[in-house]
Amino acid sequence: MPKFSRSGKKDMPEIGTSSDIVFMFLFFFMVTTQLRKTENMVMVKLPEATEIAKLERKDLASYIMIGSPTRDKQAQYGTDARIQLNDSFKTVDDIRDFIAAERESKSEADRQFMTVSIKADENVRMGIISDVKQELRRCSALKIMYAARRAEK
Repeated sequence: MPKFSRSGKKDMPEIGTSSDIVFMFLFFFMVTTQLRKTENMVMVKLPEATEIAKLERKDLASYIMIGSPTRDKQAQYGTDARIQLNDSFKTVDDIRDFIAAERESKSEADRQFMTVSIKADENVRMGIISDVKQELRRCSALKIMYAARRAEK
């Protein structure tokens, strides 16, 4: 039987160079970073508020944005306030389907904690917000939050 022998000591491989480490970090952050889900198609300047509470779990929030279309969309949609659900303009009647789809995307245990966040421009008329709230009531989405910015002192 032949004997196996080591003729020489083998060195340990070198640790990667700094460019390899930078590349690994870059790849890690690209994979783990969550990008913005929707494109803002309406201009929203949030109203000021004095009592602000931070939303604890943003993954359970569904966003309804209300405001006038951005400058590049005004030629097509005008300057009146519009409702944006995900990446398109919708009407109040489409809110029921939106809420149903958002509920289906959540796990069954988290559905009861789902919150609807209304991001409305400070100059939007209250009538459209009231219509949205009435439709949310009809589809039993009763946890509603209004997005606001902290009042300057």
